Amino acid sequence: MKLSIIAAAALAVPASAFTVGNTAGVRQSSALFAEDEGVKINTKIDLDSDKVVNMETLEKGKKVYCRCWLSDTFPLCNGSHAKHNEATGDNVGPLIVTVKKGD
Repeated sequence: MKLSIIAAAALAVPASAFTVGNTAGVRQSSALFAEDEGVKINTKIDLDSDKVVNMETLEKGKKVYCRCWLSDTFPLCNGSHAKHNEATGDNVGPLIVTVKKGD
């Protein structure tokens, strides 16, 4: 079974999903306010492109994709989120994609 993935679509997170700062009863986070126009989330991956898009075809096994933009092996996860989470109290993790075995 083939599974085609457009990683950018699978990994895309709307800006409205990000929060930051100290709001009533919410811990401080390193993520961004949706209102922070002009603040980039991606500060190191393929910066010359208008949009970072990766496409992969998965026929078997699994792939672990980065969602924190910190991986040196982007779009694949290298575990950089763990250090980020420890330093910031964030809870970001990878997207794990597997191929469903036939019935």
